Amino acid sequence: MTVPIRRGLLLAALVTLIALATIAVGRARSAARGARASAAGAITIGPGAAGTPVDPGFVGVSFEQTALETYAGKNPDALNPVFVQLLRSLSPRDAVVRIGGDSTDWSWYGVPGSKHPQWVRYTLTPSWMAIAHALATAVSGRLILGVNFEADSAAIARAEADAMVKDIGTKEIDALELGNEPELYGSFNWYRTPAHVGVLGRPSGWDFSEYRQQFGTIAKTLPDVRLAGPSTGSLLWSQSLGSFLAANRKVAVATLHRYPTQRCVSTTHVSAAQLLSQSSSDGLADSVAPYVKTANGFGDPLRLDELNAVSCGGEQGLSNTFATSLWALDAMFALARVGVSGVNFHTTPNSVNQLFSFKQAGGQWAGQVSPLYYGLLMFAQAAPAGSRLLQVAGPRSEPLRVWAARTPTGQTHVVVINTGASGAAAVTLRIPGGSRSGFVERLTAPGLAATGGITLGGMSFGASTHTGTLAGTPRLTTVAAQGSTPTYSLSVPAASAAMLTLG
Repeated sequence: MTVPIRRGLLLAALVTLIALATIAVGRARSAARGARASAAGAITIGPGAAGTPVDPGFVGVSFEQTALETYAGKNPDALNPVFVQLLRSLSPRDAVVRIGGDSTDWSWYGVPGSKHPQWVRYTLTPSWMAIAHALATAVSGRLILGVNFEADSAAIARAEADAMVKDIGTKEIDALELGNEPELYGSFNWYRTPAHVGVLGRPSGWDFSEYRQQFGTIAKTLPDVRLAGPSTGSLLWSQSLGSFLAANRKVAVATLHRYPTQRCVSTTHVSAAQLLSQSSSDGLADSVAPYVKTANGFGDPLRLDELNAVSCGGEQGLSNTFATSLWALDAMFALARVGVSGVNFHTTPNSVNQLFSFKQAGGQWAGQVSPLYYGLLMFAQAAPAGSRLLQVAGPRSEPLRVWAARTPTGQTHVVVINTGASGAAAVTLRIPGGSRSGFVERLTAPGLAATGGITLGGMSFGASTHTGTLAGTPRLTTVAAQGSTPTYSLSVPAASAAMLTLG
């Protein structure tokens, strides 16, 4: 979600509703874990799997159409290699990149014989299409591409879709996503006339049934490619996902947007404690679990193709800190637990929500990597495509989170997250069938509020990276098992995470 005010106020109400729906879940889980915390014994891992395998391309990135050249560069034959590597590190194969957001409904490709509309803020060009094609090829992935729907014009949507299919290619397109958060079209100005008169994208009061019908009408005119939708962040509209999918069977990817915390009103502020509460991870996942089941009932995956920590441009002093890294690591495990097929973290250049930023000088690219990215990278290492989450049982209490996964190569990864601001935690892990020793990799920072000094396995991107890969000497610690049933003891400092690898 980008900063424009028209998206903000209604989203504030939306997130409040989501919070009310999830806080109760989070509190119930906290109470249950608290009750178990005094029990003696170790935390037992597995061996049974919990949930479906992690899908290829689970960890993805989302950005505006206007940001493609900012991130990838303007030359399709010489893309920004730092950006490409950062994407490939999150999804080494079958990456899913979403290019959409608010800019979807303010962009057009151009219709022969048509005048340039007043609402256009960005024009898609053959050069833009070539860069998008090159990016999909470079990351060995597929794209979810936004197509203008707010214009309510089959001709405009068809012109965009035809250009994307022709110039980007069907092999590189995962799905075309008609519109962005259409629940807001009848509530906030789409554009202003030269006389500064506000114009809505749809009449005030337009509802889901009208959207569903109009979506179907325009979808019939598009090329024969997969569609994604409804691309909504509304809790109310999400509840109608089943009727939307039933009426529009060209939709092959169900997409929703979620931000667990919100700062859409200037007087509202979000704390690290709020972001790191269970309502922002387990509660978030439980709130979308019913829609996973609905989409799967139609044979479709459900993807959160727009996700970040704080809505409406983010919160300075939180969105750009290490707290988001620990939140993202925890939340992705929780979302994988309920069967979400993937997530796309939305990044906007020059905002506190950005994952990275880039500069080019003398033909060389350099990048700065935000704290949030480190959490995404640790999850990608812990649960690569095809991994199965394992059952976790035993005494846990706030601020600890424990997740485990078995990879397709047979390794077992156990991730322990200490979201507390102070105090190390001593953790005992019992893993039947585990090897006699393993090694521990740590995600660390000076504290939750840190914006730098972050390391993963002792390595870092530093203040600037020219490669998009971690630099430094890997720092791993060997841990020996104790007892007939392999048991491992870990100390996890506050504001850090540790991953035990066995096998």
